[in-house]
Amino acid sequence: MSKFVRKGKSKGTPAISTASLPDIVFMLLFFFMVSTTMRETELKIRVTVPAATEGTKLEKKSLASNIYVGVPIRSYQELFGTEPRVQLNDAFATIPEIQTYIASEREARDEAERPFMTTVLKIDESVKMGIVTDIKQELRRANALKISYNTRKVVN
Repeated sequence: MSKFVRKGKSKGTPAISTASLPDIVFMLLFFFMVSTTMRETELKIRVTVPAATEGTKLEKKSLASNIYVGVPIRSYQELFGTEPRVQLNDAFATIPEIQTYIASEREARDEAERPFMTTVLKIDESVKMGIVTDIKQELRRANALKISYNTRKVVN
């Protein structure tokens, strides 16, 4: 019997196989496509919600309709000024347009879900209470009586 011994040649590391690399790349791409959520609305106003010590989370966020109130961001201040404005979905609106917005939100929902709809008011902390009262009056006229205020939690 003879021994197979190589003399003078050192063993090198074998080349890394890149055959499975496209599979890994597509798997990561698919993962991020599935797990990423797209932002529903583009905020055109600045909203710093007020702080609160007590609060509860909404059970079903899919049944919430958002109304944003605040000062327009810099790129829109030249067009709309620096007074607080109402934003519904992706567009600025006036307070009387809230009834139409609520009606269209109701129509977009299933008949069984309509009684559970909540209107979420995301209002900047520097906005005067008069605008909030006007919005609440319009919501009353639209028969949207379930209202929630968005706040940030105070850490003690």
